[in-house]
Amino acid sequence: MALPEDRSTGSITAGVREDINCTMVSGCSTRGPADDVCGLPNKLVRTVESRTKENGGIKFGGHQKTADLCDTVASAQACSHVEVALKHPIKLIANALGSPPKDVIDRAHDAGVPVAALAGSAKHAQRHVDNGVDIVVAQGHEAGGHTGEIGSMVLWPEIVDALGGRAPVLAAGGIGTGRQVAAALALGAQGVWMGSAFLTSAEYDLGHGKPSGVSTIQEALLRATSSDTVRRRIYTGKPARLLKTRWTDAWDAPDAPEPLPMPLQNILVSEAHQRMNESDNPDTVAMPVGQIVGRMNEIRPVADIVAELVQGFADATRRLDGIRDS
Repeated sequence: MALPEDRSTGSITAGVREDINCTMVSGCSTRGPADDVCGLPNKLVRTVESRTKENGGIKFGGHQKTADLCDTVASAQACSHVEVALKHPIKLIANALGSPPKDVIDRAHDAGVPVAALAGSAKHAQRHVDNGVDIVVAQGHEAGGHTGEIGSMVLWPEIVDALGGRAPVLAAGGIGTGRQVAAALALGAQGVWMGSAFLTSAEYDLGHGKPSGVSTIQEALLRATSSDTVRRRIYTGKPARLLKTRWTDAWDAPDAPEPLPMPLQNILVSEAHQRMNESDNPDTVAMPVGQIVGRMNEIRPVADIVAELVQGFADATRRLDGIRDS
């Protein structure tokens, strides 16, 4: 089971509502009944079961051992992803939720690896640089996954101005064409950070693959418009932009429970996400993606995507040169 990056130790029940009896602690020395999932509230577990049953389902308890889930959490706490990463010839470590802890930044720098962190406001960006982060990724509201409230056109120059050259800024959120790259650089960014646009690349290899070579996830992305995303806490417990599907609709229903805080929500739904993404039903995938999904209309090799970005950037800057010289 995939867990969000989390460096908490000991009890991870902090922030959980008082009516939720979560007994999971470091090492899982305290466990709930056999039909509990690491002490997660049964009402939520039963809700996830019922919402996914018709699409392949998820079973907590019985053949799904509570100990397996608890051991995963213990492993996530005990094992440092950074330690593993630094054993390889990596070029960058990036953190999506806040600044990495100082010891992580120091270890990366000692290994000659720069550290980046995503920011959704000028305040966050300044804090990152104060903490020793080398590169700030200014991620606007349009982006996929965890994202803030400020749109890219406002956020990018705001962060550039707030940092005043103390660190390079990469623009993120709503970038999928060379024209948008040109806009980001015009607003002061030193480069761009892209993710969603590569989900429909030929090299992307996650989820159930069909004979055509297109995965179920890609099929869902290809038919989506820029209006087909929602920003919800149902994926990890933090606000994240996701593809709008029957799964997100189910969590929006009047009788749906409130999502749990991070990391408990991810523990609750990650098995369901895995099962849905491995199914052949594109209506129920659980996938973070940005609003740029509306332009992701065909499967192409990464080389073609990059070539089009370069050509689009050249065309856009040439057009601007023409306006200036006219």
